[in-house]
Amino acid sequence: MKLWKKNTDSLKEVETFTVGKDREMDEYLAPFDVLGSLAHIQMLESVGLLKKEELTELQKALRSIYADIKKGDFQLQEDVEDIHSQVEVLLTQRIGEAGKKIHSARSRNDQVLVDLKLFLRSEIEQTVKAILPFFELLQTQSEKYKMFLFPGYTHLQLAMPSSFGLWFGAYAESLVDDLISLKAAYDIINKNPLGSAAGYGSSFPINRTLTTQLLGFSTLNYNVVYAQMGRGKAERVVAQALANIADTLSRMSMDATLYLNQNFSFISFPPELTTGSSIMPHKKNPDVFELIRSHCNRIKALPNEITLMTTNLPSGYHRDLQLLKEHLFPAFKVLKDCIEMAGLMLSNIEVKADLLKDEKYKYLFTVDLVNQLVLQGVPFRDAYIQVGRSVEDGTYKVPEHTEIKNPHEGSIQNLCTKAIKDLMDKTIASFDFEAVHTAYGKLLSAE
Repeated sequence: MKLWKKNTDSLKEVETFTVGKDREMDEYLAPFDVLGSLAHIQMLESVGLLKKEELTELQKALRSIYADIKKGDFQLQEDVEDIHSQVEVLLTQRIGEAGKKIHSARSRNDQVLVDLKLFLRSEIEQTVKAILPFFELLQTQSEKYKMFLFPGYTHLQLAMPSSFGLWFGAYAESLVDDLISLKAAYDIINKNPLGSAAGYGSSFPINRTLTTQLLGFSTLNYNVVYAQMGRGKAERVVAQALANIADTLSRMSMDATLYLNQNFSFISFPPELTTGSSIMPHKKNPDVFELIRSHCNRIKALPNEITLMTTNLPSGYHRDLQLLKEHLFPAFKVLKDCIEMAGLMLSNIEVKADLLKDEKYKYLFTVDLVNQLVLQGVPFRDAYIQVGRSVEDGTYKVPEHTEIKNPHEGSIQNLCTKAIKDLMDKTIASFDFEAVHTAYGKLLSAE
């Protein structure tokens, strides 16, 4: 059954090729298609396109379908093209002719768009919820290992003393900025396209403001042409936000892989969290971090994939856009799995103490020696040259006093953990998830 079918069937090969994985992707959209229809029919009744009793029948049936979806008792029939058709078929089977009226004043284009936005909005919320405990773990570990020093590097060369407090805290603060970019994507997603129809509006006297309120959107995509042009952009900006989170995880995983290496030996993990070699009995491989790194690097490629897939498309709908779902939808679960596994690893990390006592790290304190000379009145440039020459001629000696004295904001002794948490709390509070749940609750309530 196809919404667009008239009297001519497509060639089987054409149908198979054009449908592709769309039915599989529709499984992600099923509950949101029902929510969109619940809002749409309430609006139709308000403008006289449905009778009150038809609305009541449709609402009851749609809520029943929604419950089936949530229980896992819903699937697309073999002869039904997509989720939109399946819902309409079920409605018609259950309540008769009134089921065929739900498509009035909308196109499959804006139906897909609203489903997509509701899905993305939900997945963004789930991503935020996955990040929060990981952020809290990073902050806990940052404070726990505040004074566990280890070498800092630039160009992978010894630079200056760092600490695991700084290391954990850096990735915690990185997640704050990642969520700020995710909030920007959420703001773009959280606009109602319903009523744009095929991209040119409807001649029916529809009320788009009402459906905006019913679905908990913050506002409309006002221009109906832009509502359709927003397809592609919506996926791209969300993919970019996911890529930012993935980049944080990927870099952290590379650090952990490096620090576990025997030549560094800064950290270790319980044997059950690492893997072995088929011929080398001593191996403890960081496979979890390596796979996080690779999964996240693939997610980092998503914005470019979507950009290329939508390059040079004119305004209006094009079938190219169908393929974006195949690339974007699974990425949410992959990213959440990576966050969960990173949390498992870092909650069981073992950090080495007193690393900087090793002779090979003696040059980490050259800057401290320069600063000591400056405090004695030597101009900085002269102090720099003096210490540099001592390194070159072999007369350099580690300063007698190497205790860390850098209490400024964001340093080893002053991690500003609470300030970073306040930034995260403020960012999370800016998402209006509760307003969405309230709107959905009203749509699904039989009262």
